[in-house]
Amino acid sequence: MIKSNYKILALMSGTSLDGIDIIAVQFKFNKFWSFNISHVVTVKYNSVWKKTLSNLVTMNMAQLQKIDLKYSEYLAHVISDFIEQNKIKDIDFIASHGHTALHQPENKLTFQIGNNQILADRINHKVICDFRIQDVELGGQGAPLVPIGDRLLFNDYQFCLNLGGFANVSYEDDNERIAFDICPVNIVLNHYVGQLDLEYDNKGNLASSGKIHKNLLSQLNQLQFYSEKHPKSLGLEWVHENIFPLIDSFKLQLNDVLRTFVEHIAFQISKILNLEISKALVTGGGVYNDFLMLRIKHHSKSNIIIPDDEIVEFKEALIFGLLGVLKERNQVNCLGSVTGASHDHSSGKILIPKNQF
Repeated sequence: MIKSNYKILALMSGTSLDGIDIIAVQFKFNKFWSFNISHVVTVKYNSVWKKTLSNLVTMNMAQLQKIDLKYSEYLAHVISDFIEQNKIKDIDFIASHGHTALHQPENKLTFQIGNNQILADRINHKVICDFRIQDVELGGQGAPLVPIGDRLLFNDYQFCLNLGGFANVSYEDDNERIAFDICPVNIVLNHYVGQLDLEYDNKGNLASSGKIHKNLLSQLNQLQFYSEKHPKSLGLEWVHENIFPLIDSFKLQLNDVLRTFVEHIAFQISKILNLEISKALVTGGGVYNDFLMLRIKHHSKSNIIIPDDEIVEFKEALIFGLLGVLKERNQVNCLGSVTGASHDHSSGKILIPKNQF
């Protein structure tokens, strides 16, 4: 008989390199899914890991495999500390996203580090991970994967918008879940404020002091990606090839770069939110950028709703936990209507600790 109650840990590391989000959560199924989060933490990356992860796109596969092993061991250490500090006893399994090192779905290639067998062996728990690779093999983008959770956990909202390294959105269209990446967000903003040795632009204060460069804004908005139909997704490689060289060619003051890119983000997001006047749930670190949120609200007709901090910061980790539960139940956790895969499927790899065979 399939269980209806699961106690798990879930991990997420995003492209903005904020750190590793970890949650302890209980999922229950009784006609509908519900959840209760008991513990959360974001483990910040030290300077060495931040530099390593930001350089993944420059590495070959042999180098990535070495990093995969080290990162899996690092995740094991982080998970073990979390379990010990919070005195967590009952765990059905760990659901882990890992960290995206390579994402080229057009070449049927995606690679997440942190999904090595050593992770399960070190923590001595079952691990469900590597949620993207099967979707890419089925012709999908391997992203975004969160929309199944939006449908099952947050269906009170017409739009679910996440502002992380990239902005992504999901919504129902003719009884199909539609989702895609909209544009880069923190992956670009944080890159430029990093030149001032800052992790982020606090409340968007630097951006708000700048001026919009109309020519740069126009060229950003004309990038080919924005005219492509969904399903579509973005990766760090695309930013390195298309965004940074374009911005840098203008040789602008830093605050003008930030101001222009914030306007670009707000414009691209509003094009989607203005498809209908509705409620939009907005999560991710970008919601703490007050100036960015002000510009999104300025351009958008939808009612922008920001939930409590726990959901803002840990929604993606929460949903990857649900993906793990659905995989454990052998139920669909990846929607072809979202990713472009040939069919809906139950995606993920299950790692069993060697001493449990």
